[in-house]
Amino acid sequence: MAKTLARFEARPWRSWLGDGVLIALLSGPIAAPFLRASGWPPLELIANIIYAMGMRVCPQPELGLALSPPHIMAVCMRCYGTLLGLVAMRLLHRRDRGQSAYWLEQYGLWGFGIAFALCMVYPAELALQGFDWWPVDQWRMTLFGWFSGLGLGAYLMPILHQGDRV
Repeated sequence: MAKTLARFEARPWRSWLGDGVLIALLSGPIAAPFLRASGWPPLELIANIIYAMGMRVCPQPELGLALSPPHIMAVCMRCYGTLLGLVAMRLLHRRDRGQSAYWLEQYGLWGFGIAFALCMVYPAELALQGFDWWPVDQWRMTLFGWFSGLGLGAYLMPILHQGDRV
């Protein structure tokens, strides 16, 4: 019991907050279509809140996957791919505590520039959708979002979870 309590106290508040926000961001877009399809007004209200948040952050929420037809995810797969990239980097950070060479925060301004360039993959794919020769494809959107999430996570995870010894 004391060992579990010591592990709990070893994590800084920003690490807990970062993980909590990541869990909420991952679960909300998936839960929204099922909550709306439930037909129960309190759950539909929660779904409406999630959809409203998705409309504010996602440039193409209408391209979400239909998880409970006709209800779709609250964000497009590009946004969700970004979250999946962040989760991948969180899991990597949990494994090596930010000691590997690919953690961009340790390179200062150069690391920020690399992270920024990787994050620009997201809007590049969004812009390419304006051309007839670039089709809208859920897998492609997820992949481009994932690369952006990897770049963002490679920079942010060491900052958020600095001192995390769990």
